[in-house]
Amino acid sequence: MNAREVAVYALIDILEQQSYNNLTLKKVFNDNKNIKSHDRAFITELVNGTLRNIIFIDYIINSFSNTKTNKMKPLILNTLRIAVYQIKFMEKIPASAICNEAVSFIKKKKFNGLSGFVNAILRNIVRNIDNIMLPDEKKEPVKFLAIKYSYEQWVIKKLIKQLGYEKTKQICKANILSPKVSICINTNKITKDELKYMLIKEGMNVEDGKISNNSLYITKTKNIAESNAFKKGLFHIMDESSMIAIEALCPKENDIIIDVCSAPGGKSFYCSYIMKNTGQIFSRDIYNHKIELMKDMIKRLNIKNIKLEVKDATKFYEEDEEIADKVIIDSPCSGFGIVRKKPDIKYTKTENDIKELVSIQREILKSSCKYVKKGGILLYSTCTLFKEENIENVKWICENYGFELCNIELNHSVKIEGMEKGYITILPNMFNTDGFFIAKLKRIN
Repeated sequence: MNAREVAVYALIDILEQQSYNNLTLKKVFNDNKNIKSHDRAFITELVNGTLRNIIFIDYIINSFSNTKTNKMKPLILNTLRIAVYQIKFMEKIPASAICNEAVSFIKKKKFNGLSGFVNAILRNIVRNIDNIMLPDEKKEPVKFLAIKYSYEQWVIKKLIKQLGYEKTKQICKANILSPKVSICINTNKITKDELKYMLIKEGMNVEDGKISNNSLYITKTKNIAESNAFKKGLFHIMDESSMIAIEALCPKENDIIIDVCSAPGGKSFYCSYIMKNTGQIFSRDIYNHKIELMKDMIKRLNIKNIKLEVKDATKFYEEDEEIADKVIIDSPCSGFGIVRKKPDIKYTKTENDIKELVSIQREILKSSCKYVKKGGILLYSTCTLFKEENIENVKWICENYGFELCNIELNHSVKIEGMEKGYITILPNMFNTDGFFIAKLKRIN
């Protein structure tokens, strides 16, 4: 199969089986070791780009097809979707090649009777791609944003209510962009300048982070796991927003830290770098297989001060009461700050899911806050943008469990609204990072 065909089948698996996009792509590449690095990148872009824009893409298809998308066979529909994504968003690829590839694939799969149907739709879309009529932005703003940026309407309504129309629009624009790979430097092993030089020698493009001094962005990465710098444990992959959460926590050498929802481990690893492998970090997760994956990472990064534990963050463990200088709660959440990387979230999460998540988040807060020493720090973070999962939970813990918000200080010049109040929301459009909420709380009694 060529790259486009692989992408079609991956998309079918994600949408028909409700699989996670990152896990599906990982399986595809593990099962097809002969796929070249540039084709891996192309397949990833086709799948994730189509997912990020799927409502808009279906809107375009339905504008030119008498048979609507909900009546099409999965193979036909997803072949059209992949093709329309390329036509609309990947201008460097000749439209004729996109159409020919799609038609050839349909014939190859013995849908000869539908090859003319696919060809006619795609040729018509190519001719009219710059004249797609969307709902009127002023008269139907929710519908306009929901279609153009591929969201369910309830999400747009909620964001507008909480953040206003213009901020919501800017968030939507940012979230259809392909994210760059952000890495966190293992300063126990190498300096920033040394790592930059090494990565450039390996053929990568390297840029400094935007909001963290310890971050780099890399492109032209091919397969990161095959990089010598990766194998030597000189960095781990981590978004800058997550790094800012740990910088807000301000770990110190010899601290005792509990990271109650730690998998895949990035925050614990960054704490270890800052602490210079001193003190003790208890990194926990409810699932043993995630802990096993973290073991491999810890070995690669040569981390000495992390103890891995399989524990349920919603449960209170009496033996851990008031033992920690700092506790990290990177809580399970709806994930609407990371839809660039996990676009399937936009179509699978519901308002009821958020209500259920708030209940879980409060169980975690209620149990885990008791591990903090008097005068110690609790860091609460999520990768979502909704207030009920964020500031409303923070107010609840302060009102009921003896905590107060405290000033966030970062060791660089970037200022983010709310730092002096003790909580910040990093919107995806601010720095082209993940959307993230961070609150820093001190235990007072």
